[in-house]
Amino acid sequence: MREAGRRICIVVASEMTVTAFLKRQLIALAGDYEVTLVVNTKNPDFVRDNGLPVRLIPLVIEREIRPWPDLKALLALRGLFAHERFDLVHSVTPKAGLLAMLAARLAGVRYRIHTFTGQVWATRRGFSRLLLKSMDRLLAASASHLLADSHSQRCFLLAQGVTRADKLAVLAEGSISGVDSERFRPDSSIRAEKRRELGLADEAVVLLFLGRLNRDKGILDLSSAFAGIAPSLPELHLLLVGPDEGGMKASVLSMQGEYAGRVHCIDYTDQPEAFFAMADIFCLPSYREGFGSVIIEAAACGLPAIGSRIYGISDAIAEGRTGLLFEAGDHAGLAAAITRLTTDADLRRQMGATALLRARSDFSTSRLVQAWLDYYDGLS
Repeated sequence: MREAGRRICIVVASEMTVTAFLKRQLIALAGDYEVTLVVNTKNPDFVRDNGLPVRLIPLVIEREIRPWPDLKALLALRGLFAHERFDLVHSVTPKAGLLAMLAARLAGVRYRIHTFTGQVWATRRGFSRLLLKSMDRLLAASASHLLADSHSQRCFLLAQGVTRADKLAVLAEGSISGVDSERFRPDSSIRAEKRRELGLADEAVVLLFLGRLNRDKGILDLSSAFAGIAPSLPELHLLLVGPDEGGMKASVLSMQGEYAGRVHCIDYTDQPEAFFAMADIFCLPSYREGFGSVIIEAAACGLPAIGSRIYGISDAIAEGRTGLLFEAGDHAGLAAAITRLTTDADLRRQMGATALLRARSDFSTSRLVQAWLDYYDGLS
């Protein structure tokens, strides 16, 4: 599709999606296309502040289902696409995807691409699951092309009848953005500095969770597993980094009893690489993930990972080589995996080294960005 003057529009619902996952792609795309970014932002200087050579159009896109604001956003997008006559519209995140794909189809945009990054309905039941799944089916029907950010997620979507196999692809080995190995890498000086800040000895084994603290991420499972093994593993500390959603922090600490002092909580960081550098094991006991990019970031810092055996995570962890998998919700299985890596330093080092090499070879940001460009070039 790469021709002079081609105009594309990227639609996302939040600033964080752009800053965390799409900056390198947008910069690369701007070298070949006229790029417009539609994002829910109140900052008129958002693209300038982030060094993005693209045009910005702020638009309110609510995360939750809200019929009237959603209808206004849909009509605004349809009007924008009809007026601008973009050659391609590409959306990321569920709500932005549904509205953008519907609007682009109504406006007659030829190439309508959405990237799936996980399904909220995967852990739902009853009417909620039916409604959200139906919305993804409508999104898929409105798009001309679809991407999933992991091969196992693609298999899940096909098995659930969301779309057809010939319409849904995965770029490279998966992930939406890959990992920047210049930013995410082992760093002994940061390791020592962060441990001093938290009062942790060098010989302590730090088990890290980094992400949103909520039930779907398996935080209560992790807390239960830690509480069960803390008495027999005095060197083990649990570090939780991320925003507390639903009072998880209080629940976690209340479960630990006399071992609560070995649980450390950080509410926010814009330097996740520092916490990966100071940890020994990364854990993501989630019930749903599109890919588990955070596992690859941890891997690039030399950390082995423990994760639930679900789609997305099973792509990010090469079981037995870069980490261990357990059945989602299995507290005993999670505890056993943590115990194994805590007590076997040689296995931690071996898996961490393999994880680092795999992150750099299979999931580099440069590889994912090039795959994105090649995908656009191959459209016909």
